[in-house]
Amino acid sequence: MKLSENAKLLLKKRYLMPGESFEGLFRRVAKSASRNDKELEKEFYKIMTNLEFLPNSPCLMNAGTKIGQLLACFVLPIEDSLVSIYDTLKNAAIIYQSGGGVGFDFSKIRPRGDLVKTTNGVASGPVSFIKLYNESTEVVKQGGRRRGANMAVLRVDHPDIMEFINSKKEEGRLPHFNISVGITSKFMDALKKDSKYDLINPRTRRVVKKVQAEKVFDNIIENMHSNGEPGIIFLDRLGKGIAATNPCGEVPLEPYEACVLGSINLSKVIVGEKINYEKLGELVRLGVKFLNNILDINKYPLPKIRKKCLKNRKVGLGVMGFADMLIKIKVRYDSASALRIADEVMGFIKSTAKKYSENNKTLLSIAPTGSISIIADCSSSIDPVFSESFNRSINEGDVLSKKYENSDYLVTLKDVKSEQQVKMQAVFQKHVDNAVSKTISFNNDASKSDVKKVVLLGYELGIKGLTVYRDKSREKQVICEVCKNG
Repeated sequence: MKLSENAKLLLKKRYLMPGESFEGLFRRVAKSASRNDKELEKEFYKIMTNLEFLPNSPCLMNAGTKIGQLLACFVLPIEDSLVSIYDTLKNAAIIYQSGGGVGFDFSKIRPRGDLVKTTNGVASGPVSFIKLYNESTEVVKQGGRRRGANMAVLRVDHPDIMEFINSKKEEGRLPHFNISVGITSKFMDALKKDSKYDLINPRTRRVVKKVQAEKVFDNIIENMHSNGEPGIIFLDRLGKGIAATNPCGEVPLEPYEACVLGSINLSKVIVGEKINYEKLGELVRLGVKFLNNILDINKYPLPKIRKKCLKNRKVGLGVMGFADMLIKIKVRYDSASALRIADEVMGFIKSTAKKYSENNKTLLSIAPTGSISIIADCSSSIDPVFSESFNRSINEGDVLSKKYENSDYLVTLKDVKSEQQVKMQAVFQKHVDNAVSKTISFNNDASKSDVKKVVLLGYELGIKGLTVYRDKSREKQVICEVCKNG
């Protein structure tokens, strides 16, 4: 098998068992996922070693080991009591230890200053408990390989919403949490009408204040522009009983639900500058089968999660290498043709995946593919190529380098308008029953007005959520362009 130097370094750092070879890792995963079906084992091994399909990181790390927890995404409920808050924290720690990331909706926690009858004291509010969860994450290393990742969601009608929006204003605060504001249709209606909306105490269900929607929205936009936090989730588009997503936002989940992810490398389905739909269809078939088998063999961290997962059978098959695919078929990312091809490809994946569904409540999801796209040596997810030449930092302090050959069809991130990026997200979302994790990128000189316009465009186009990032708006940036003169 052909692995890049970046892939080898990352696999050695995070994935290989002691004494394990690269081929040994994929044999271990294929054997485990095949459930003693020798033919399937061969097929799974082939598509992984050809870098045509890869499952989420916990699967690569833990398949065939004593840990046996292979799912990436979880959501746990938090009720408004100290017992619930600490029970959930304990359950989250168990999930971190086995390699998963967790999303939480903190909206049921009473606001700061509210009455606590049992002590005649006052409540400290949801943001204080997010800080507690962040500290706990710091001390529990994920599967012994990396620290846990979290998503905190707070409804826009919670009385502490302004404190939440500003909770990551200072760089370095809550480092183990992504935060997203849960936007409601009522809020968006008030925003359109330039009117006020209700802030509601979740304990009493009473309106405590009316605030101008524009004021809250502008505060969200200001923080997005400043450093990319918070993100936004459009709650009414997530589905009944869903109030939170996994840490990167691509899987909306009910309380105690989990999901397994895998991605097809689209750059591997090109033959003679054309998309080989027969090959893509076969990868979809195998991908759906692989993810379903993982659900069945997984060692679940909690009985409640096992019960819900095997009932709902949520999987998230997605893609990576989309930008590389476009270069190979000589289509520019910033063109109308790219949007049309995205529509065709994801529509085909959707219709094919449905044929092989095993009573799956959801089948498709577009994950960021940060680590597995490095292993596959392809562009991440549905994103444009970052730059002709760039460096990427990984947690352990190592820097991975990547260089693209110059081409008329290579369109780098800084040259793709943010409007085109959100249109691309919306095209994929049209065919995806889970969600699309996408960071809409802006050049450093973008204004708050630019950010606001794109967020509103995303809402109009029907996306389920988004984050934005303005280049160099944080001191520490994971991925950086290499200067052409240096």
